[in-house]
Amino acid sequence: MTSVQFTVGKLDAGMAILLTEDHHLIEFPSLLLPNGVASGSIVNISVNRNVSEEEQKMREFWDLENTILDKFGNSLPETPQVRVKNLTQTSLILEWDPLVLHTATLRSLDIFKNNTKLAQQVPGDANFIKLSGLDVDHEYEFHIVIKTTAGRYESNRTTARTHKMDNLTGIRVAFGNFEHSESALEEMKQLLESMGATWTDEVNHETTHLLAQLPGGRNYDTAVRYSIPVVKPDWLVQCDKNKKIQPALPYYIVSVPSNE
Repeated sequence: MTSVQFTVGKLDAGMAILLTEDHHLIEFPSLLLPNGVASGSIVNISVNRNVSEEEQKMREFWDLENTILDKFGNSLPETPQVRVKNLTQTSLILEWDPLVLHTATLRSLDIFKNNTKLAQQVPGDANFIKLSGLDVDHEYEFHIVIKTTAGRYESNRTTARTHKMDNLTGIRVAFGNFEHSESALEEMKQLLESMGATWTDEVNHETTHLLAQLPGGRNYDTAVRYSIPVVKPDWLVQCDKNKKIQPALPYYIVSVPSNE
């Protein structure tokens, strides 16, 4: 413990001016002076180091540091993994597992086709994109790049070849309104099965065509909203008959406005 003698000088606004024996001035909180001290008083101030409290504060500091590190510093974003599904002659779906960013934040997600960044934007919460307008029977390479607050991460690279015209397995249809629903629907389902194609009850992002005899209904509205071709069942019949994919346009259903 060290004790130093001071002469109290000016007292003002909670601070005191203390004069040392070798004539140095220091400012000192007057709150810490004994009661009754005034200008001219002589005081002895003793100082000692509280080692045990110092060590406790250091332990608390490093415990907090380690807690922050464990929660925010050890888990980096995981590298995204991409794959191709629902290949057709001119389209495919590029899909990836939901992004695991841990405590980082996504800044951007870019799609690359043959090392060229595409202009198409993907919402941050989406984990797929449908790519159309591809060449028939052509091989492509795809990958994605995510930029986060923890850095840049590039996915694996995956290759895929679009179907030849005689490959009908990429057809994935949903059904709209049919005049004779039960028999007509069953006939279409059997035909799809024989072709190696697939169908679903409702339109989704994997749907390539909507088969219907009449406009209207929830599936019809969804297909129109997402620019999915709505075609008559004869389109599927002709695909099977000719053993190759047929243009959809001649089989489009056109909704004619009422004259009422």
